[in-house]
Formats: sequence, C-alpha cells, structure tokens
Amino acid sequence: MTKKVAWITDTAALLSPAFIAQHNIHVLPLVMVFEEGSFKETVDMTHDEFYDKLRKSATQPKTSQPNFGEHVALYERLKAEGYDYAIAIHVSGQQSGTVASAPMAAEQAGFTTYAIDGRIGSYPMQRMLEHAMDLHKQGATPEQIIAGVNALRDRSSLSFIPASLTQLHKSGRVSGTAMFISNLLNIKLVISYDKEGTCFVEKKVRADKRARKEIIELFEADVKQAGVDEAAIINCNDETAAQMWKQELQAQYPNTNFITLPLSAAVGVHAGEGTIGLTWVRNA
Repeated sequence: MTKKVAWITDTAALLSPAFIAQHNIHVLPLVMVFEEGSFKETVDMTHDEFYDKLRKSATQPKTSQPNFGEHVALYERLKAEGYDYAIAIHVSGQQSGTVASAPMAAEQAGFTTYAIDGRIGSYPMQRMLEHAMDLHKQGATPEQIIAGVNALRDRSSLSFIPASLTQLHKSGRVSGTAMFISNLLNIKLVISYDKEGTCFVEKKVRADKRARKEIIELFEADVKQAGVDEAAIINCNDETAAQMWKQELQAQYPNTNFITLPLSAAVGVHAGEGTIGLTWVRNA
C-alpha cells in the first residue's frame, strides 16, 4: 500500500505558487526582522514590498529561521490529516537552523519526519523535491528517497555575485576596510556553496563582467564533464539583468535550457538588491 507522504521545504527554495499548488508542498517561511517587527517571507509581504522596506530601513534587518511553534503545528496538522511521514528538504544547515529544528519539532508533534539538509538554496531545492516525489511514485522507501536526494544534492552548484559589499558589511559578512577597498577598486566577489553547504569566496575579481566569466567557467566544467540540462539565472529583484544574461548564456550553450528565478529575500538582506548568480544540477 502506498504511503501518504507530506513534502516540506522553506522559502529559501522560493517555489512558485503554481508548483506549490500542483504538488501540495508545505512551505515554512523564513523571517525578515526589521526594527519595527518581524515579517514572514511570502506571507506578510511581497518581494516588492520587502525591497522597498530594505531601501528605506535606517537599520540593517536580520533573518531568522521559521518559528519553531509553526514547525510543530505543521507536523501536528499533517499527523491529524493522516500522513504517514514527511520528507523535509531545507536550506543549508550552515546558513539556517531550520533543518536542525525539524527533528525536534517532529518529535514534539509525535510525527515521523525525514529531514534532509539541502546544503544549498534556490533552484536545486526544487529539483530535489521533484526527484524525491518521482522516487516515491516508483515505490522507493524513505531511506532510498534520502539517498537519491543526497546524490542529486552532491551534483548541485550555486554561485552568485553580491550587488554591493555595503550590504554584506551591514550584515556583518565583511569588514568596513574590506568593503571600502573593494568598492574603491570595483572588486566583485564570486560566492559559491561548498559540498558541506558553506558559502565561501570563490574569486575576487575586477568588474562584474569578469565575475560572471568566473561563474561561467565553473558551469562549463560541469557541462563538459556530464552535461547540464537546465540552469537558472537567479537574482535579487533585477529580472532585467537576469533576462539579459539568460539570452547570452542560451546562445552560448544551446543544449541547456536557461530560466530566471528570484532569490529568497533572505539573500537580499545579506547580499543586496541587484545580486545575480547561476545555479544548476550536473547530469548523473
């Protein structure tokens, strides 16, 4: 008999409303903390409202993981609705405590949950969910689903270029001296996720064009190694720039389908409006 499985993630994946509705995904919202109060991503404000508030904010906002009580309440509801267990794929545990909270919340609710550290954010998290659901349809056990998701996770990459080091400085990610020198010399950072889910500085280069070239070289290495069927140009409220880069990449790599996707507001808090990047999953 097929088990009734609940699929859970958080807004770091920033799934489209259509995808959420089609697959009945349960999404826990990350929290943006401004001076006047806390706002749940996609629940209490739109992205346009968030960036408008970010521009006007006198103090640097912070980010927080989903409320623990909401986590517990979700599991209690799923249990009451007759679900056998849940597969929860969350943003990197190095960036948020969400995945660490999942087992504790599930235990408190008395509901079986298999929490997977996505070790990344954005588009690859959707791919992990899609793969997990496909494996379930094929009759895979929870352990087999976890193994399959982990294998796909290990082929996932994400690199981005913060729009301004000023925002990273405000959020405590870089020093004031580093920010001043980098802005003066037009230094751009290329930040990537390593295999453990930690963000690190891949490269420091002069000018945005060179930074994009560094990301393209990372992407091309995977294209040559195994191929990449689809990649996403990700951005913090700069769809115009994303579309322009999409056209360039599509012409350069016709065998890969390129899409554009917004990044979670949590990235906007730390990396700033105008941040752009590329993410993909290498073929098996």
